[in-house]
Amino acid sequence: MIPMETSKLIIDYTGMMVSEQNSKGFAKEDLLGLQSKLDEAQTNLHALRDSGKLDFSLLLPEMLAQLPELCAYADEVAAKFENFVVLGIGGSALGPLAVQQALNHYYYNELLPDQRSNRPRFYVLDNIDPVRFKELGQVLDPRKTLYNVISKSGNTSETMAQFLIVRDYLRHFCGESYADHIVVTTDQQKGNLLPIALKEGFKRFVIPSGIGGRFSELTPVGLLAAAICGIDVEQLLAGALEMDRRIRETKGVFANPAQLKSALSYLSWQKGKKISVFMPYVDGLKTMADWYAQLWAESLGKRYDRTGKAVSLGQTPVKALGVTDQHSQVQLYAEGPDDKVITFLTLEEFKDTQGIPVDSALPEDIQFLGGKTLEELLFAEQKATEYALTLAGRQHQKIILSALTPFNIGQLLLLLEWETAYMGELFNINAFDQPGVEEGKNGTYGLMGRAGYEAKKQAIKEFGQERHLLE
Repeated sequence: MIPMETSKLIIDYTGMMVSEQNSKGFAKEDLLGLQSKLDEAQTNLHALRDSGKLDFSLLLPEMLAQLPELCAYADEVAAKFENFVVLGIGGSALGPLAVQQALNHYYYNELLPDQRSNRPRFYVLDNIDPVRFKELGQVLDPRKTLYNVISKSGNTSETMAQFLIVRDYLRHFCGESYADHIVVTTDQQKGNLLPIALKEGFKRFVIPSGIGGRFSELTPVGLLAAAICGIDVEQLLAGALEMDRRIRETKGVFANPAQLKSALSYLSWQKGKKISVFMPYVDGLKTMADWYAQLWAESLGKRYDRTGKAVSLGQTPVKALGVTDQHSQVQLYAEGPDDKVITFLTLEEFKDTQGIPVDSALPEDIQFLGGKTLEELLFAEQKATEYALTLAGRQHQKIILSALTPFNIGQLLLLLEWETAYMGELFNINAFDQPGVEEGKNGTYGLMGRAGYEAKKQAIKEFGQERHLLE
């Protein structure tokens, strides 16, 4: 186990608070003024959990108990296959990608087998672009590849289309052993994928019925991929369990991380900050911003509140990467509309550093970099960006991880999930459904000829009769 004092997560919300440089920030009284609403939210969420719901928190111990079977299978297939491919979309893809990039070598797939402990290369097909799909098939030997089909319902058109193509492909190249090349992650009792898996003998792992895709990373959806690629999933869950315990057992906005984060988000929303920028200053956390964007958008972008009142609320998540997007977006953040709250995600220190050579023959405008490190330069640019935003009266905060460890990533995932749950309570909306997505799904079913969706197909056909084109 990694000692907790060396694996920690800090929330630095200085840039959100009123100061000599930033008169627009919040006072402590503003946060304390939300305490009664936060206490009510905590009571509601605990009641939901006690009733057997709130599964992203409730089922963590159960997920821990499943690790021996999951890790044994992961080790078995890692010894047999050279490639591991996830077929999934949304949370089924974004979570595994985020954890893989955070915790394994940035160029993991390019490493020699012994450099990645002889674990398989890792790929995620999270879209249905036919060129990309075909080109991946051209570079992978199907006889040396394991495919993980992830869909709780088995109704996900994109994933099931991928599955049908891959299954046909494997039957052609692998013959009767094709089933050994497919593992499915789906519902335990229902859905279209389950009976296919039972009939054809695919290895199965279960997505708990009460967990939606964007909350599913710490279930077999994400744990299997992480384990196959050699990530310490026990430590990942240990960090999640510790953050979960801290949030459930701690009271008070200045002590409870989820209460603090949600209070800051809610107050910023009340002040007109309709855009939430998530900006890692670590390349390993770049895809964490993609995962966060789905979590925040799909959970909180709702037309109606729980009373049925039309509210059409939610903050729009924007992904950025420091320092890359200092040169593409920060100009807008500092001088454009004051409608954004910015969350930086950074480390106390990097596991490696890179020195910058000294060369006295260079112009003085370049010489100053010599003898420094890329780490120093990155931290300087981050600090300077924070300073510039503060002078401009723009609100920002930081989540600081002591290091990129499985324990810390587990903490981060749970913190953001709990913050989202709290925001649902503060907004009085259901943060765990996604009705706005269903219309598009149903329209796709109709256009692709699924039985029972003929009326939807006709409605879309009539909708598109009048066109405005420039050719």
